[in-house]
Amino acid sequence: MNELAARFSAFFVQMGVIGLVMIGILDSSFLVLPMGNDLLLLGLAARHPERIPLYVAASAAGSAIGVALVDFVSRKGGEKGLENLMKPRQIARLKKKIAGRAAIMLITACLAPPPFPFTAVIAGASALQYPRARLLTLVFLARAARFLLVSLIAVWWGTGVLKMIRSQQFQWFVIGFAAFCLVASVVSVARWVKRAIY
Repeated sequence: MNELAARFSAFFVQMGVIGLVMIGILDSSFLVLPMGNDLLLLGLAARHPERIPLYVAASAAGSAIGVALVDFVSRKGGEKGLENLMKPRQIARLKKKIAGRAAIMLITACLAPPPFPFTAVIAGASALQYPRARLLTLVFLARAARFLLVSLIAVWWGTGVLKMIRSQQFQWFVIGFAAFCLVASVVSVARWVKRAIY
């Protein structure tokens, strides 16, 4: 089992930039991979600090692509689609917040760590027809800021990050984390499919 965790971690580390884009898409769409990008970015930035601009751009681009998928589904469902997920009072409150402070809400969602409901904020903004170009621009820039901060933390910690990633405890954490993400993703996808059908 320990070897499985090591291979799982090594797979994404070896993919480098492509791995960051893939995890960014998955984490920011309908699947659940909280902190996935952050963990991979920590390892890559600690090993290759000179590539940080590329890693940050890849992570932010993956996140924006994932958000575009959520936007496509949510915008199509519109406010009626929100009725399957929220009570009318919650929708009214969300509409009021988005009308006045959409940009602040979106930036906060992009910068905040889990369990902040990132996908719910994106889906709400899209369903209420927040301009797509502005949404994707805000997501890209705010996520880039977050990923730059994560990269700088990796450089600050240096080899300590690499020792942590290679430790047996971390590898067991990866196994548990992967299992949690799998179950949470199945539940999340099921909810989105149900919402799309009804």
